[in-house]
Amino acid sequence: MIGISKLYCGAVEASDPLRYERQTSKLPSHLIQFSKDKKPVVVWNMTKRCNLRCIHCYAKAEDGGYKGNELTTAEGKKLIDDLAAFGVPVILFSGGEPLLRKDLPELVDYAVKKGLRAVISTNGTLISRKMARIFSERGLSYIGISLDGIGDVNDAFRGKKGAFVKALNGIRNAKNAGIKVGLRFTINIRNYKEVPKIFDLIEEEQIDRVCFYHLVYAGRGSSLIDEDLPHDKQREVVDYIMDRTKEFFHRGRNIEVLTVDNHADGPYVYLRLLREDKKRADEVYELLMMNEGNASGVGIACVDEEGYVHADQFWRHYSFGNIRTRPFSQIWMDTSDPLMAKLKEKKRHVKGRCRKCRWLDICGGNFRVRAEAVTGDVWAEDPQCYLTDDEIAIPNEIA
Repeated sequence: MIGISKLYCGAVEASDPLRYERQTSKLPSHLIQFSKDKKPVVVWNMTKRCNLRCIHCYAKAEDGGYKGNELTTAEGKKLIDDLAAFGVPVILFSGGEPLLRKDLPELVDYAVKKGLRAVISTNGTLISRKMARIFSERGLSYIGISLDGIGDVNDAFRGKKGAFVKALNGIRNAKNAGIKVGLRFTINIRNYKEVPKIFDLIEEEQIDRVCFYHLVYAGRGSSLIDEDLPHDKQREVVDYIMDRTKEFFHRGRNIEVLTVDNHADGPYVYLRLLREDKKRADEVYELLMMNEGNASGVGIACVDEEGYVHADQFWRHYSFGNIRTRPFSQIWMDTSDPLMAKLKEKKRHVKGRCRKCRWLDICGGNFRVRAEAVTGDVWAEDPQCYLTDDEIAIPNEIA
């Protein structure tokens, strides 16, 4: 994650995470990405069932088609016990659509009582006033609701007419129950012109957070490779996100704005600040060094609906083991698997432009799943790094 509001607008200073000794157990949620020990945020894709059929779903979730062997409530609690003992700061309940699990409120309550920060990623269409009140009573910290445009644009992505209106009602129900709400928007060629409208919606609905995701080629999203933004358009969108965030901040509207899943955004923000505010640029460089870029296999983890452990939620085609046979904490720290061992030190293994890039320490080699999807090589350069050779100081002979 690249915090545009944190970095570009100065909502976080380099001294802030240092005040907590950069220890995950001490850091408030908005500073976890700057931790030194990098305890993973764990995404539990607790079901593959979904009431929608999104065209870019990394889990290939669908309504009624999943016949697998989901973790039971008891197995989920055992997972939560292990995560709490391991020092995991956040458990993100996701899917599919997690609200289709009737035990979700019980599991949220259990996680909170174990000291975990519990958050939900949802399409928002099932958040009734009653459900929002139940989640609030159980101490849910945050709900991230996916929108990929306004009205019909969102509905086309979701595969169901009326999904936008239902999600908007879910947003309002959650906010009225006192739960912090954020939006999740996946950028691609079909919807990038909706970004201004998303900012307008944030203003109108007084939403406090938004994450703009770059497209990852996983699950059904693999079919959208040719619909990803060209590099010049990616730069335009990131510039717009920075401009609009800054405009909000100048008016005292301190929303949290992040971009996710393309760590080229970090150097891009820094290079822009070098032209605008050298002192702030120096601060941002220090924060980016703390962040360390791509966290797959280190600071982000996934447990799928059947208990298999993955490097992140997009890497479901490769598992390191199953929590039904070994605790997550043991699987995560076991480097006998060659891929896990390399992910723990991924900067040593990347190839191509990434290998010689001067931003490697703050990007971490960007997204391995995207590189693998396009080239077949996990360690090849990420094709969606939009930085020029001059910007990354690539020697001509390997450019």
